Amino acid sequence: MLTAVTASLLQVATVEILSPARLVKLRHVRVTEVDICMSKLHQLCEDGGGRAKVVDMMTFLMNTTFNIAVRMVVGKRYLDGSGAAQQMRQLKKSLLEMVQLMDTFVPSDFVPCLEWFDLQGSIKAMKRTFNDFDAILATWVEEHRQRKRDESGDDAEGEQDFIDVMLSSFHDFAGLDTDTAIKLIILAVIGGGMDTSAATITWALALLLNHRPVHDKVRHELDLHIGTTRNVEEKDIPNLVYLHAVLKETMRLYPFGPFIAPHEATADCQVGGYHVPAGTILLPNVWKLHRDPHLWGPDPEEFRPERFLVGGEGARVDVRAQQFRYLPFGSGRWMCPGINLALPLMQLTLA
Repeated sequence: MLTAVTASLLQVATVEILSPARLVKLRHVRVTEVDICMSKLHQLCEDGGGRAKVVDMMTFLMNTTFNIAVRMVVGKRYLDGSGAAQQMRQLKKSLLEMVQLMDTFVPSDFVPCLEWFDLQGSIKAMKRTFNDFDAILATWVEEHRQRKRDESGDDAEGEQDFIDVMLSSFHDFAGLDTDTAIKLIILAVIGGGMDTSAATITWALALLLNHRPVHDKVRHELDLHIGTTRNVEEKDIPNLVYLHAVLKETMRLYPFGPFIAPHEATADCQVGGYHVPAGTILLPNVWKLHRDPHLWGPDPEEFRPERFLVGGEGARVDVRAQQFRYLPFGSGRWMCPGINLALPLMQLTLA
C-alpha cells in the first residue's frame, strides 16, 4: 500500500506540479531568486574592499534553492524581512534536523526490541522535529484553503503556487486525506531539492577552481554568447554546450548520493553472473557505475567535461537515464520528480 501511494504521489508531483508547463509559469521565481543571489555575492565582494572574502557557498546556495522551492510551494520567501521569516527559519531548521537524524545510526533499526529504550533519543528527536515541521505545513495548507474560500471571480485566476494547484487537483487521494497527501508532496519538493542542487553547484565551482583550463573554457563560452554587459538569462542556456558538459561531469563524479532509490526485481534474472530472484530489493550503486573504466574510459576518476561533447564516450548520454550507465536523477518510476526544476536552476545559477 505504501509503495502504491508513494508512486501515485510522485506521479501527481510530476504531472500536476513539476510539469514543464507549470514550471514555465513560475519561471520568474527562479530568475528573481538567482538575481538576488548574484546581487548578494556582488555586494559581499564590494564590502570586502578588494580583499578576499570567504563565503560558505554551500550554505549560500542552499538559501537560494530553499527560497525558490518555498516560493513555488507556498508563495513566501525565506529571510526576506517579512513576518513569515521566523516560520521559514524554523522550517529550514526542521528539515536540516531531519536530514541529520536520517543519517544517524539507530541500533533499533537492526535490533527492533531496543526501540522501546530509545537509547540515543533519536526516535524522540525525530518525532519532535516531524511535529514542528507538520505544524508549519498544516498552517500553510489552511491559509491557502481559507484564501480560496475568500477569493471569487477574477481573483481566483491569479498566480497559483503549488498548494493552490494541489487543493484544486485532488481531494481524498489513494486512501490519504487531502492534507496528508499535500504535506507529503511539499516535503518531497522542498526537502528533496534544498541541498542536492546546492551541493552539485558547489562541487562544480570547486572543480572549476581546481581545473583552470576548464574554468577558462567556460568563461570563454559565456563571453562569446552573453558578453560582459548583461546577466545570463534562461534563454541563453541552450547555447552553453560546454557548461552543460561541466554539470554532467560534476554529477557523474559527485552524484546526489552513492545509491539511487531501491528497486524491486519483477522477474528472475542474471546480473553479473549472479542469479537474482523476483522480489529481490536492488540498491543500484551509482558511485561505482559512474566511475567504471569499462563505461567511461581509462580515466573515470578525472574531471574531463569533454567526455560529454561530440566524440566523447558520453556524447550520447542523457541525464534522464536513457542509458543506464549514467543515473544522476535515478531512473524509472522512482526517477527524481524534480528534474525539470533542478536542471535549469543549476544551469542558470552556475552560469
